[in-house]
Amino acid sequence: MAEEKRGKKRSSIMTEGVERAPHRSLLYALGWDREMMNKPIIGIANSFTELIPGHMHLRKITEKVKEGILAAGGVPAEFGTIGICDGLAMGHFGMKFSLPSRELIADSIEVVVRGTALDGIVLVTNCDKIDPGMMMAAGRLDIPAIIVSGGPMLSGKIGTRHVGVDAVFEAVGEYSSGKLSEEELYAIECQACPGAGSCAGLFTANSMNCMAEALGIALPGNGTIPAVFAERLRLAREAGKTIVKAVEQNLTARKILTREAFLNAVAVDMAIGGSTNTALHLPAIAASAGVELTLDDFDRISAKVPHICSLAPSGPYFMEDLNAAGGVMAVIKEISKLGVINGDLPTITGRNLFDSYKNSPSADGTIIAKTEKPYHSEGGLAVLKGNLAPGGSIVKKGAVDPSMLVHQGPARVFESEEDAQRAILSNEIKPGDVVVIRYEGPKGGPGMREMLSPTASIAGMGLDKEVALITDGRFSGATRGSSVGHITPEAASGGPIGIICDGDQIKIDIPGKRIDLLISKEEWDRRMSDFKPKIKRTGSPFLDLYAQNVSSAAKGAIRELEGGSA
Repeated sequence: MAEEKRGKKRSSIMTEGVERAPHRSLLYALGWDREMMNKPIIGIANSFTELIPGHMHLRKITEKVKEGILAAGGVPAEFGTIGICDGLAMGHFGMKFSLPSRELIADSIEVVVRGTALDGIVLVTNCDKIDPGMMMAAGRLDIPAIIVSGGPMLSGKIGTRHVGVDAVFEAVGEYSSGKLSEEELYAIECQACPGAGSCAGLFTANSMNCMAEALGIALPGNGTIPAVFAERLRLAREAGKTIVKAVEQNLTARKILTREAFLNAVAVDMAIGGSTNTALHLPAIAASAGVELTLDDFDRISAKVPHICSLAPSGPYFMEDLNAAGGVMAVIKEISKLGVINGDLPTITGRNLFDSYKNSPSADGTIIAKTEKPYHSEGGLAVLKGNLAPGGSIVKKGAVDPSMLVHQGPARVFESEEDAQRAILSNEIKPGDVVVIRYEGPKGGPGMREMLSPTASIAGMGLDKEVALITDGRFSGATRGSSVGHITPEAASGGPIGIICDGDQIKIDIPGKRIDLLISKEEWDRRMSDFKPKIKRTGSPFLDLYAQNVSSAAKGAIRELEGGSA
């Protein structure tokens, strides 16, 4: 979107001049008056839905955003967009639609904003693909934009034990192996998710809401203030006021979403040990803003930034604990000592990042560890390459038991998540195995399904310290254990994961950052020359079109059209 001069309203092309009388007439039909048309018109993309716990309270959040916009002299204009709960889509055909919905969300916001020439946009979001989809829209549009999340869910409680939704997925494996009774399983499923908010641990939604803070496109507290706290409502109201000021200053999204801002975000991601999905979403958001961000950037920064937060699913603490310890800004303050944060970058507040974190609490040494005594000396994510993943793969290293950092074992190959899950729950997977799930990538799935069910079942059955899982698909932020995803190229694109046979030895060396299929060169060459990737037809025109245009996971699984990315 062409940049307007400071002080010039973008919406004036819809509200000013004799030839715009018909447009004004339609706005009068909304109950507007002439004075309102002279003010900044701020769109509010509200992803409220009654189907997602993280979004069921967003009407209330949006009302507070409107209050802030009105108080600052703007005109709020709310519209809706879609959302899918990955937890509800998990483990069945519906999950194929989750990642593609990210593009659909970005498209829908772009259509409304460009079609009605809005002056600024507030993106009210909370969950897995809605967060990055909205940030991608901000990058595309390059108008003043601010992210307002609904906040994390409080953790549930079973006796004295705090739990999240990941505990329920793992309980399925515990029940299947006879470790839990049906009554105990029922008690866990009833208590793990106590109310509104994005799931309580550092899963994908909360990871991305924290990334919005680190990028500077959301207010401090966006990623950690619990959904049910009154502070969340005050943040929403402040966001409404902030966006009007950003419009007055012409502080557009691409002035904030620079390459340096994305490198800051990756550093924070490594420090907190975010979801592996950040390695999919951050490059996609960067591409929408005209910025290049690669897995090599993640790899390089991971070596510099220690893992200083031990949050669920890999640790005992939850988002409410991180919030109490000072949140994302306290994390940034701690790792800034290492010289990995550029504090001079602008944020949507109009102040630079340093001004946002300088007065934050110091690391408490427990929930936020000191950099001198971290949970792990390197970042929470690791990029693995090797003959199985020449384009790269990703693992949540901070969630892997030390005994599994290097693992070699025989492959157990499955062509879909469902096939693998059946084998796991039927006790067909043995200690030492490497479960291989292929044809679940962006093209081959299509849609690159999250696979929390098999990884959680492995953990629930007590095999997470003995069994590894690799896939060209992806994992939930709730996944733990030696789970290597995003293997690129994927099987459907002719990647080597497609030539693995049952019984082949696979070596995963996380400290060495390698993943390799241990067969002879002659056997490798023979299999690759004979390999013909399978093509799946889904019966869904939407998914089939997505599969035809989607890039590799290494590029963020973004849509690629002739002549460049969408």
